[in-house]
Amino acid sequence: MADHEPEHVETSSLIASDMVEGTSVYNRDGEKMGTILNFMVNKHSGQVEYAVMSFGGFLGMGADHYPLPWKKLKYVVARHGFVVDLDKETLAKAPKHDRGNEPIYDATYGMMINEYYGLGR
Repeated sequence: MADHEPEHVETSSLIASDMVEGTSVYNRDGEKMGTILNFMVNKHSGQVEYAVMSFGGFLGMGADHYPLPWKKLKYVVARHGFVVDLDKETLAKAPKHDRGNEPIYDATYGMMINEYYGLGR
């Protein structure tokens, strides 16, 4: 095994970050909503706050990026992806940005995202 390859990249409750990136996101009806671009980790608590989902575009160009609260995502082994209770209409109105125009993920932005997805403060 090469030095840079981990021995275990997934357990029953843990997954390596590079395996999360690119994972599909589905709605509760099984429609693919997008893929995980990356995720944002709180520097102080070490907790994942948001997964940034990429949707639309072609070959990564012109895609919109949607920060989804990590608490809203559920990994479903049978799907080999995440499921979120979200329909396309809600996604269309959701906070988003494009590459190069990332927001500042501060407390104010976090409250706005959480409120949009019904998680409160």
